[in-house]
Amino acid sequence: MIPLYNAGRFLRKSLQQPLYAARVLAKRAAAYFYYIYGSGKSSYPESLTLFLTYRCNLRCRMCGQWGRKGITKKYDAQYVSSEIPADKMKLIIDDVVSFRPNITLFGGEPLLYPGCAELIKHIKSKNMHCLMITNGSLLEDCAKDIVESGLDELNVSLDGKAELHDSIRGLPGLFDSIMRGLKKARSLKRGAGEKPLVNLQCTITRDNYKRLDDMLDVAEEAGAASLTFHNLIFLNSKVIERQKEFDSVLGCDSTSWEGFDFDPGIDPEILYKIMGRILSTKKNFSVDFYPNFSKASLVNYYKDPEAADPRYSGRCVSPWIAAYIFPDGEVRPCLNSTYSYGSVLNSGFAGIWNDEKAVKFRSFLRKKRSFSVCARCTEIYRY
Repeated sequence: MIPLYNAGRFLRKSLQQPLYAARVLAKRAAAYFYYIYGSGKSSYPESLTLFLTYRCNLRCRMCGQWGRKGITKKYDAQYVSSEIPADKMKLIIDDVVSFRPNITLFGGEPLLYPGCAELIKHIKSKNMHCLMITNGSLLEDCAKDIVESGLDELNVSLDGKAELHDSIRGLPGLFDSIMRGLKKARSLKRGAGEKPLVNLQCTITRDNYKRLDDMLDVAEEAGAASLTFHNLIFLNSKVIERQKEFDSVLGCDSTSWEGFDFDPGIDPEILYKIMGRILSTKKNFSVDFYPNFSKASLVNYYKDPEAADPRYSGRCVSPWIAAYIFPDGEVRPCLNSTYSYGSVLNSGFAGIWNDEKAVKFRSFLRKKRSFSVCARCTEIYRY
């Protein structure tokens, strides 16, 4: 249920949020039972990601949506601006409250979504765990609303110290603005244990991998509870081409993966030495690298875009555990596939989750264990 190599990461989170961790274990156990015996059906999902908006105010170099090869840049303005209104989004929350999934708010940049803080309040009023993934650019103005909303976890993306971070993200002054926002949020918290927990997320790229040590100082300054370094998501055209064989059976496409078709430009031997140095440094917050690769697997990951870590199961269980709701209301099993179970704007989530299209997708995936692009999706290493 929790891959051995992620056990330490999960244990730290369990100590911070024990009730949350207990619910995760219970739901994950049910999902694994259905994976084995459910014939394509599943228990209700442990986690539900609300893709609030495609819009983003940054153009981060490595981003598959808006970066150098970002796929969202190819879409028209009407598509990019499409969003589920806040009143309807609250109805979606009301619809899923019976099974209390953990809610993640994502984008684009979720703080660009009108009424984001009010939506968090609504989620928390239903006693559901809520996490937001943000680029941090709007934190300074939104800090008070975020703290008062009751948000459980605030995941902020940072790539290094000021000059490097601003260069990668394409906005001068961004780092300083994020830090002001985080410090403002911290000052508004009345007690040491008050939420949200601040988790820093650092994507490893060609631009920052030799300077990852700097992030220890950044996390200290930010008052972070944790710092996670994410290995870069990338692949090549061969992997995408092979994925078409699966897509043809399912009647969908995975062209969104084209945003990640690039050479990583990272020397894994150098990266591994830096990882060891960081992990051996004493700090006041937790630090981990995700996925948690051995040296051999790290080298293979960066040198062969088709390689998967043999220490993990090699099977994708995510569609039994997680779901994504997009700005058009479609419920999808994967972020970078157009395959849809149906729309929550047309029917309730419960009717969609184990309907014919969902069962077809899970049954096909169960038979194949994983698809060609799965080796470059972080979800295959999570569950």
